[in-house]
Amino acid sequence: MDHVMKLASERAVVIFTLDSCCMCHTVTRLFRDLGVNALEHELDNDPKCKEMEKALVKLLGRGPPVPAVFIGGKLVGGTNKVMSLHLSGELVPMIRNAGALWL
Repeated sequence: MDHVMKLASERAVVIFTLDSCCMCHTVTRLFRDLGVNALEHELDNDPKCKEMEKALVKLLGRGPPVPAVFIGGKLVGGTNKVMSLHLSGELVPMIRNAGALWL
């Protein structure tokens, strides 16, 4: 869990993904389209992949472990939470407050 939290605090927006996950691509694309330079951490390329997946499931309180979005070092959630925040107009202010958007 420490490894996940350390990585999650490396940039204002961090997204944990798997290369084979279509929802990961969707969430990553949303942030890119919003003009956010998120750190995308692909678990496929991490030697601690299984350990990190378990930690993310524990943090999220459910599976699947990806996508998992952290804004300002705090867990926001997965696809449903991110899309809900975006549709309600709450996502962009969160990103701004974390310093990832300057508009």
